[in-house]
Amino acid sequence: MTAEFTRAQFVFSVDGTTLNISAIRREGDKVPILFLHGFGSTKEDYADIVRHAEFAGHPFVAYDAPGCGETHCADLTKISIPFLVDTALTVLDHVGFERFHLVGHSMGGLTALMLAHRYPKRVISFVDIEGNIAPEDCFLSRQIVDYPRDGAQRFFQDFIERTRLAPAHASALYAASLWHKVRAEAVGGIFRSMVDLSDNGDLMTKFLGLPFPRMFMYGEQNASLSYLDHIREGGVELAEIPHCGHFPMYSNPVLMWRAIASFHQRAACPPGYTESHREKGAV
Repeated sequence: MTAEFTRAQFVFSVDGTTLNISAIRREGDKVPILFLHGFGSTKEDYADIVRHAEFAGHPFVAYDAPGCGETHCADLTKISIPFLVDTALTVLDHVGFERFHLVGHSMGGLTALMLAHRYPKRVISFVDIEGNIAPEDCFLSRQIVDYPRDGAQRFFQDFIERTRLAPAHASALYAASLWHKVRAEAVGGIFRSMVDLSDNGDLMTKFLGLPFPRMFMYGEQNASLSYLDHIREGGVELAEIPHCGHFPMYSNPVLMWRAIASFHQRAACPPGYTESHREKGAV
């Protein structure tokens, strides 16, 4: 079989902590794409990009965040959203992506937002797939506050059971692999950081202030999010994915990829730019 993407390992330190990052990537001559997965997911959420012809020629990288998947982190207690932002920046240096499309889901969407806010000139466009931008987005992470338990293992076991029974698309499917995809000792730091930023990090202002095309993608089961009209009025494109909750890559991946591809085409060739500009990667 001919490999359509390659596996890669990146070894480096963040905040004095050694990481061995497990990634998948592809080379290409078009605009690069950085993918950041959500809590409880892995880089393979995005592997099917190679199944969609609209993305042919686009280099990409997706990797398992510290505490997740096949990535090894020497100190799980160090992991937080700022730690994950620094990890993403170091991965970008390793693969040589100076400017790129940014796609992040949930925890990865929040990480992407903080990265884009810090380095807006590097980002061409941002697809935020239900990443945190308001306190109400902490329906998973706030459980670290609402359902405290003694010990990381016990909290995570209970979290998995609540998730398995949640009345939402793909929740049981998602819950089935959580124990295998996340180290329990990483959960508390990630969740507390997400809650703190969602409550106190002025995320909405950061998101609406980004100076490049943005799409907010959400499942139709979450169409009641209170801020959707507000961000649309602020220039954010909305993409509602039908028959879907928080996980479009599990419930309706075809429409998810179609929406991302269409958005990238518009973002890469804005008004005033010709086809020749796009072919040269100009933005």
